[in-house]
Amino acid sequence: MKKSQLLFFLFAFAFFVTPTYAVPNAPKPVEKEAITAKPVSAEEMAKQQAATAKEEWNNLSRKEKKAKRKEMKKNLKSALKTAKEDANSDLDLTLLIILAVLIPPLAMGLYDGISKRFWISLLLTLLFYVPGLIYTLVVILREN
Repeated sequence: MKKSQLLFFLFAFAFFVTPTYAVPNAPKPVEKEAITAKPVSAEEMAKQQAATAKEEWNNLSRKEKKAKRKEMKKNLKSALKTAKEDANSDLDLTLLIILAVLIPPLAMGLYDGISKRFWISLLLTLLFYVPGLIYTLVVILREN
């Protein structure tokens, strides 16, 4: 056997066979059961949050409860208004554009009411259809 092979085997023997010594005050290995905690379901978490909110609500005074109710109603109304406007804005814009292509003065009347712009759109459409169409589309799309 060559010297290099002998040194390799001695090193491997010394590395793998030598006993490991216990280190004092070393942390103990954590058991698997302690690591895998039971996951909390969304339903349980919601119940916990509801219980906490109920506790907080019961601790409020009568005036604070009234103020909270008022604030919640105000926030709910503004959220509903915003949601309604967002949902209708895209549909309304699409319908106005389609209507502007077909009948420009009607689209302008629905968009802006009977105003100065409506009369301009009507006049341009009666003289030549394309200028009325362009004017109505420019007004509607510029402001949206």
